[in-house]
Amino acid sequence: MKNHSKRFILGVGCFVLLANFLMACASKRPIPIERRIPPPEQKVVLKEGAPAVQYGMASWYGKDFHGKPTSSGEIYDMYQLTCAHNTFPLGTRVMVTHMENGKSVELKVNDRGPFVKDRIIDLSYAAAQLIGMYEKGTAYVKVETIGPVIEQVERFTLQVGSFSDQENAQRVAEQLRKNFDGVYVTTIETQTQTYHRVRVGQFDRREDALGTAEKLSQMGYKVLVTSR
Repeated sequence: MKNHSKRFILGVGCFVLLANFLMACASKRPIPIERRIPPPEQKVVLKEGAPAVQYGMASWYGKDFHGKPTSSGEIYDMYQLTCAHNTFPLGTRVMVTHMENGKSVELKVNDRGPFVKDRIIDLSYAAAQLIGMYEKGTAYVKVETIGPVIEQVERFTLQVGSFSDQENAQRVAEQLRKNFDGVYVTTIETQTQTYHRVRVGQFDRREDALGTAEKLSQMGYKVLVTSR
């Protein structure tokens, strides 16, 4: 969305490299990669302090800003899972939930914006695709800050969906178990809601994770390769 003014460089190091991996019929794009992951079935409860919760309109921004510096000093990559927010500290992790369809995505704040009245957050192109607001352009969302994750030895896994409804998550997991080993659901709790993430496998090598991601993509799943 063309709703940004000039962005200011503050200079914070980049630690996330992510991209949206679309269906096999779509054009080839970088495969999403994230750092750090809790072990399978670990329940991460984030109750340190009172996380900020906001409700309001979200928009997204893409190719007009692709390759340009963000307010954090990072170069904006429309295929990473990032967002722009006007008040949260740069580097904050937030959970953004589309209130109409219940889809959610975890993002890092690395930019400032949006600079349009009545909008509270700007998502990257990849994030907009994952929560189903790309075509419409805007959506009413809930934005929650979440606490730090547990450091682990880096291993890659595949995230096939994040659901607020546990039954939906389990349904997808059961379907995946027909064709893949190591399918599990992890749970993360914020102050207001619980999210259930459907994941496949843990891989020591990124190349192995990407091979399975390709198979899932060919089956119609939107896949995120993550080590979180």
